[in-house]
Amino acid sequence: MARICLCLNQVARLRAMNRSKEPDPVAVAIAAEIAGIDGVIVHLKEDRSDIVDRDVAVLKEVVQTHLNVAIPLQQDLLKRTIQLLPDMVTLCAPSSSEPAASQALNVVDHLEYLEDVVAELRANTIVVSALIEPDVAQIKAAARAGMDYVQIDTAILSQVQDLGVLHDQIERIRSVAMAANKLGLGVSVGRSLSFQTIRELCDIPYIEEYNIGKAAIARSILLGIDRTIESLKNIKP
Repeated sequence: MARICLCLNQVARLRAMNRSKEPDPVAVAIAAEIAGIDGVIVHLKEDRSDIVDRDVAVLKEVVQTHLNVAIPLQQDLLKRTIQLLPDMVTLCAPSSSEPAASQALNVVDHLEYLEDVVAELRANTIVVSALIEPDVAQIKAAARAGMDYVQIDTAILSQVQDLGVLHDQIERIRSVAMAANKLGLGVSVGRSLSFQTIRELCDIPYIEEYNIGKAAIARSILLGIDRTIESLKNIKP
């Protein structure tokens, strides 16, 4: 089974709703690591509406597995992230005022700028990934930019009702993951993943990592974080 990483933004959203210090994403990260999670991921946004700089700084100190910070492609966030020095940075689309705008980064359109960004991040010993649509042109551009990984956006899978369409989307992800692997890129998947969609994807051998958030946090309310992580690690196709 590939690595399972837990996204903590949903925990931070609950904290913001409570207008208090709890639930603390750091405490959840520690509990998840004890339960056997392979890494944690947080999305640091321009408005700091859930995860804040303090969270990332403390997580950097306490996470023993792997810390991945996803950020929009914006210069101020790039500078801040380099100061925080996570293990990995996942570059996403620049912030948009449109609520339905895709978070996937158009690497083709930003290629020249990304070559410099990736070089700077790697010079600071940070592994670089990008959230992309399942498109071979984006894979090729990511390889040209010098990235280490790509994270294939799986949000579409949560919107599909027809089994035939679902099969087609999974095969599309399979072919793109294969192309990334051939170009020497590591492959992860994430966004709106559920336990069922991980089960559908886990026979794709090129996927090295699954990033799951809301579905895992929701289940942990019923089962606890330890049993939730155990059930994730035991998923079979």
